[in-house]
Amino acid sequence: MNQLFVVGIGPGDYLKMTQEAVRILEACDTIVGYTVYVDLIREYFPGREYIVTGMRREEERCRMALESAASGKRTAVVCSGDAGVYGMAGLLLELGQAFPAVEITVAAGVTAALSGGAVLGAPLGHDFAVISLSDLLTPWEQIARRLQAAAQADFCICLYNPSSRKRQDYLKRACEILMQYRKPDTVCGYVRSIGREGESSTLLPLSGLAEAAVDMFTTVFIGNSQTERIGGYMVTPRGYPLHDQGGEVVLSGGEDRCKWRKE
Repeated sequence: MNQLFVVGIGPGDYLKMTQEAVRILEACDTIVGYTVYVDLIREYFPGREYIVTGMRREEERCRMALESAASGKRTAVVCSGDAGVYGMAGLLLELGQAFPAVEITVAAGVTAALSGGAVLGAPLGHDFAVISLSDLLTPWEQIARRLQAAAQADFCICLYNPSSRKRQDYLKRACEILMQYRKPDTVCGYVRSIGREGESSTLLPLSGLAEAAVDMFTTVFIGNSQTERIGGYMVTPRGYPLHDQGGEVVLSGGEDRCKWRKE
């Protein structure tokens, strides 16, 4: 059986790739991917054949990868973050039905919600939703409904693709929806260029998030009603009982925290 691997390379830093991803790419003859992602790893895997395409050529890229694998070359398609989260895994599995001689294996990677969350602290310590603001494949009306539902349910929310040259006001529009259900001082944060040169992070209230300067390489985090700013970190408590020095048990959880004395 000919092999095709779909590999999540994480946020971009070689040290943040999984050992599985590294071993697969070291063993491959051909590596296929979007220009930006291939440039992040090319120096670490020299001597391979590289097949590279630009934006909006995803189907073409996947078909070339399947054809490469079908010809007997051990081939990998690389995706930023995790291959199954807004990546190429789904499309390759769909197209792969026409290539029965190709066995597709998906290798997990660290998606931006997790790598960006680690930079901020622990913003996703409780239930959360991940929503992309890109309307390239999803109508804005559907995105808006998902934002509303996640806000009503008090999920922590992680936003991918918050802005682009054609969607400069989408984060502001998202914040207008969220402000209907979240307080203006809700703790939020964003991380730019996670795991890459120029990485930076910012904590701010929801009331200031709408005007934040973000781009396609920024991941945004909106806390739930319990999220706190602890020192320089964004923390959403899980609700573990914490013992203070007076012998009391304190349930973590923002405004709804409560105390009782141990017997």
